Amino acid sequence: MLPTGKVVGCDPLVPQAVPFVDEVAPGHYPLRAWVAVLFENGSESQRRTAALQLVVLDEPVAAWTMALLPGQEATSLSDDTFFGYPVDSGTGTLADQVAIETTAQWDFDQIEDTFIPAQIPHDPIEAVIAAVVDERTAANVYVVGSGWGDGAYATYVGRTEDGRIASFVTDFRVIPLD
Repeated sequence: MLPTGKVVGCDPLVPQAVPFVDEVAPGHYPLRAWVAVLFENGSESQRRTAALQLVVLDEPVAAWTMALLPGQEATSLSDDTFFGYPVDSGTGTLADQVAIETTAQWDFDQIEDTFIPAQIPHDPIEAVIAAVVDERTAANVYVVGSGWGDGAYATYVGRTEDGRIASFVTDFRVIPLD
C-alpha cells in the first residue's frame, strides 16, 4: 500500500526515507520479485532476486530513466556510473515514505521481530518477508534479498508511450549486461 504515492527505494533494515522525485497516485500496487535461477554443471545451484518491480500500470514500458532523489541530476553521471541506494543488510525494498519513516523509528528488537524471523523463508526465494508497518495507513514493506547482498543498487522508472509511470524497478545486478 502506498498511502502517499511517494516511493522510497532502500535497505529496509537500515532505512533512509528520502523518496524519489517521481510520485504516483496513492493506492494499492503489486510488487514483483524477479528471480534468477542459476545453474552449475547442469543443475540448479541457487536463486537470487535479480530485480524488484513496483507495478503502477500493467502496460508496456516505452522508456526507462533512472529514479532520482531531490538534487540528483542524471546528466552529471558518466556512462558507467549510477545513482542507487546503499544496502548494508543484504536486503532491499520499494515502499511508501510513510512505511519507511515508520520503520526508521523502530528499535532493533522490533525490526528483528518483524523482518528477521528465526527461520528465514527459502521458497521460492530466500528472505521474502512482508509486513504492514503502519496500521493507520496500511503502509507495508516487502523485504527481499538484494541480488549478491551488500552494495549499491539503482532503481529505474518505466514510462508508457504517453509518459505515465508504469513501474519502478530496482536492478540487483545479478544478470550481467554484457
